[in-house]
Amino acid sequence: METDFFISLLTIIGIDIILGGDNAIVVALACRNLPKEIRNRAIVLGIGLALITRMSLTVVAVQLLEIPFLLAISGSLLVYIAYSLLSDQTNNRDIEGGTNLWSAIKSILIADLVMGFDNVIAVAGAAHGDHLLVMIGLLVSVPIIIWGSKLILTVFDRFPIIVYLGAGILAYTASRMITHEEMLSPLFSQHPLFTFAFKIVIIIGVILTGALRMKYTKVIK
Repeated sequence: METDFFISLLTIIGIDIILGGDNAIVVALACRNLPKEIRNRAIVLGIGLALITRMSLTVVAVQLLEIPFLLAISGSLLVYIAYSLLSDQTNNRDIEGGTNLWSAIKSILIADLVMGFDNVIAVAGAAHGDHLLVMIGLLVSVPIIIWGSKLILTVFDRFPIIVYLGAGILAYTASRMITHEEMLSPLFSQHPLFTFAFKIVIIIGVILTGALRMKYTKVIK
């Protein structure tokens, strides 16, 4: 049981880091017009409030995923999100920088709320109803995202394969969400080999189709 807990925790942290690059950029853009003496305060307050909002939304999502077939539907949505991570890497964010403390914090909160849907769905699915996992995962990953944002982005640029790893993590989480759908239990719980093969197909399918789409986009450009 402890092994499953730590695997799920590491999965949640991985999801938050992989999907958190844009959020780190948002923070930088929202605070770029602030005086240096209040910039750090805006970052801390903005991220702190965004974290509380994200936790609340994720806990609600965990509860909603108990609705019949919603877990499978959300898992299918996460498959698309994982595919988009590879196929849509030229998506520019237009974030208005605040000129005072509260306008910057407002920009961070609004952008995080709009951009955090994929993260909320992924974390809720990986947590499988465990609120403690949600809280620990978010608390551990947010400081990593914020204070290590430049490092993360540099690593992404130097080692593009990490993006594929991130897509694989999301695809794995999506496949677990679908196979853990209670309404589909007769299909998966009684056929472990089929369940394993299904997960492999989802992961490989997402990585291959996303990679081909990314390559095709580069050729067109």
